[in-house]
Amino acid sequence: MEQLHVAAQLREKAGVRGVLSKFRAEGVTPAVIYGLKKPAVQITVSEKEMLTVLKKGSNAVLKLKYGDKEDNVIIKEVQRHVVTDRVIHIDFHRISLTEKIKVKVHIKIVGEAFGVKTEGGILEHNMREFTVFALPTDIPKEIEVKVTDLKLDEAVRVKDVKHGELEILDDPEHIVVSISAPKEEVVETPVAAAGAVAGAAAAEP
Repeated sequence: MEQLHVAAQLREKAGVRGVLSKFRAEGVTPAVIYGLKKPAVQITVSEKEMLTVLKKGSNAVLKLKYGDKEDNVIIKEVQRHVVTDRVIHIDFHRISLTEKIKVKVHIKIVGEAFGVKTEGGILEHNMREFTVFALPTDIPKEIEVKVTDLKLDEAVRVKDVKHGELEILDDPEHIVVSISAPKEEVVETPVAAAGAVAGAAAAEP
């Protein structure tokens, strides 16, 4: 994943409610940078710019520049307003571009399975994300799992998924996606139901 450059501003009076509200009214989002055994830094970033970054995926690698300093970071946590869903705070975690990190990557199912299209099966999406270990710049936005050739009662397991040099840490035997037969609905016939009622009545003293 390409590295994105984002400008930030140092902020004072961190955590003061009135100040934070003023920031958001001006179109900037409060944030904090931490990690790599360095002191935490309170900053603000452009709300509009960060919305563009978030569309590229939660694992986007950023170079944050503030004052005369800069940090390589990934987005660790995004806090949103419970009503408006507006981003109200962001946690950035410092990283080294030369050291591998562990992150979650979204799984994207690609294609229409043969077992669904032709055999009437049901696609079961068992995993929604992989845990991967890779250099920050090698982490993809998502990992595609193709299911076009998947037939009834077949499955794709973690060990079947290949994505270059990316290391997937999940259990190799875990099922990512499978095609199962639709469950038949058992409908009790009136005759059978009547017989059951009569048998129950006869059993009463």
